[in-house]
Amino acid sequence: MTTEVIDIVVGTVRTGLIGGGFMGRVHAAAARRAGARLTAVASSSRDRAEAVAQELGVARAEADAAAVFSASDIDVVHICTPNATHAPLAAAALAAGKHVVCEKPLATSVTDARALVRAADEAGVVAAVPFVYRYHPMVREARARVASGRIGTLLTLDGSYLQDWMLRENDDDWRADAAAGGPSRAFADIGSHLCDLVEFVTGERIARLAARTRRVFDERGGRRVLNEDVAALLIETESGALGTLLVSQMAPGRKNALVIELHGSRRSIRFAQERPEELWVGARKASRLVLRDPATASPDSARLQPLPAGHPMGYQDAFDGFVGDVYAAIAGEQPDGLPTFADGLRAAVVTDAVLESAERRSWIEVPS
Repeated sequence: MTTEVIDIVVGTVRTGLIGGGFMGRVHAAAARRAGARLTAVASSSRDRAEAVAQELGVARAEADAAAVFSASDIDVVHICTPNATHAPLAAAALAAGKHVVCEKPLATSVTDARALVRAADEAGVVAAVPFVYRYHPMVREARARVASGRIGTLLTLDGSYLQDWMLRENDDDWRADAAAGGPSRAFADIGSHLCDLVEFVTGERIARLAARTRRVFDERGGRRVLNEDVAALLIETESGALGTLLVSQMAPGRKNALVIELHGSRRSIRFAQERPEELWVGARKASRLVLRDPATASPDSARLQPLPAGHPMGYQDAFDGFVGDVYAAIAGEQPDGLPTFADGLRAAVVTDAVLESAERRSWIEVPS
C-alpha cells in the first residue's frame, strides 16, 4: 500500500471545491465530516472565492478552476456550478488526473455525458454524481426488501418529485436560462433523482416511456424561458411493470416532496423523502410503518446509520454517506450503490428520452 493510499484511508483526502453556493456548502460540510482537508476553492470571481473560503474554512481561494485542477495538493474536486459548466469542468479535472464529484446533471447532452464516462474510465479515477437520495437508510431498506422478494413481483409503481420554488412568474433562477441550465430544467434537475431512485430501488431500468412537459411562463426575469416547469410520464420497466411519474417545480406547499411507491404481488412499499425515518409497507390484510433502526435493518441500510433509532437523520446525513463512500472508493474500497458517472450518463439518456417523447407526443424506447 502506497503512502498516498494510507493517507486517504486515515481520512486525509485533500479536497478542492468549485462553486460556493448552497450545494457547495453542502459538499464542503460532507467532505469535512468524512475527514477531508478542504484545501482550495474557486468560485465566480476571486472576491467570491475568498468570501467562500473564509465562510467555509477552506485553506485558500483560487482565481479560477484551472488553478484547483493543477494543484498538486488536491486529490478530489467537487464541481458545484451551473449545469452547462459541468461537462467542461469535469473534463478538465479528469485530464488533470483528479478524482471528481460532479453535481447533476453530469452534462446537458448525452454525447458529453458519454465522453465523460469514457474519460473517467481512461483516467482510472473515482468519478461520482450525487444521487444522494440513495443514501437514506430507509431507501436502502426498501431496496433490500425488493431484492429479497418480500414484495413479490413488481406490478405497478407511482412516484413524484414536487417543489414550489418556481410557482410565480417573478420567481427566477439561472436554471430557467437554457444557456446555463440546459434544455431541461424540472426533469433534469429533480426528475433525474426520481428516476434514479426508481431504478435503484427496483433493480429494473425504465424500458420505455411516454412524456408530456409544460412550461407555464414563457418569460421570467425579463428573459425568455425555453425549458419546462412540469413533466408527467407513463413508464414501463424491463419486467413490464407500469408506472406514473410526476415532476413539478410549481406545486404550492411542496418543498422537496420526493416519493416512490412500489406495488408488488405480495406487498407495497413507500418512501417519502420528507419523512426519511420511515417506510410504509402495505399488505392486503394489514399495513404498517417500519421505523429506522440499525438494530433491525438490512446490512446495507444499517451501515449508513451512524445514529441510533430515535435520533432523526435527514438530507445532510444522506449526503455525508455519499461523500463517505466516494472517499472510501478513492481509498480502494468498492462501496455498494455508489452513483458514478455511468449513472450520470443514464440520467442524461432518460432526460433525452423524456424531451423526445414530449416533442413527438409518443412512446419512446429508452436506450439501455
